[in-house]
Amino acid sequence: MEDSFIALDWLDIALALGLMGLVVVLSLWQGLTLAGQWIMATGRTILQLLVAGYWLTLIFALDQAWAVLLALGVMVTIAAIVARNRISKKIKNLLPLLWLSLGASNALTLAYVIVVIIQPPTWYSPQYLIPLTGMVLGNGMNAATLAGERLVSRLKESPGEIETYLSLGASPPQAIASYRKAAMQAGLIPIINQMMVVGLVSLPGMLTGQVLSGIDPLTAALYQILIMIMIAFGNLVAVILVTQGIARSFFNGAAQFVTH
Repeated sequence: MEDSFIALDWLDIALALGLMGLVVVLSLWQGLTLAGQWIMATGRTILQLLVAGYWLTLIFALDQAWAVLLALGVMVTIAAIVARNRISKKIKNLLPLLWLSLGASNALTLAYVIVVIIQPPTWYSPQYLIPLTGMVLGNGMNAATLAGERLVSRLKESPGEIETYLSLGASPPQAIASYRKAAMQAGLIPIINQMMVVGLVSLPGMLTGQVLSGIDPLTAALYQILIMIMIAFGNLVAVILVTQGIARSFFNGAAQFVTH
């Protein structure tokens, strides 16, 4: 197997942008009003990834626990803000709920994997902690957002039914149990679907990235198996915590249903 890694330069990126030019042209040809969005999305992709590249270079060079934890805190904060903006801006204390939920789900997942499985020389090794957190956190954010959106939408649509359950003696958790269950299932469907076809229909980023860098495909596959399991666990914990917190926010101290 050829182990040499082919590095890209700015000319290669310029050539790659030719494909995005074709995307814009084809969108215009089909009458889609997406040209401006494609251009903006491409610009943001380039800018954000360059910032991430320089930022990670600095973190790797420092190789200090405080720098790694600061980076992880920034990542969790951005993920929580994005999820809050997509779920609802009206629910009180939703942002800290999301921050704590995503932070806890990632901390539990990464603590187990770093301490029990990978066991790097230092627990804060940025080579492992930052990319693994990025993959688990990104997927957890999406799962929490899907579940949160579904739950908020269903609760707002069903006040009469929920109040009927309450009047018949049901507790708040019992009154909304079916809505919360459906929301959690909705949030977890993407990772379940992904796990069903991984390696057959899709080759995930971790596997392809490692193969491109010259790592043995079997070793890359083992790492990808670990990543998929981490994502599944992180998603489930995040969805459980977020839906539980959102559900509680729809009831007051007297167990009465309130809308936002």
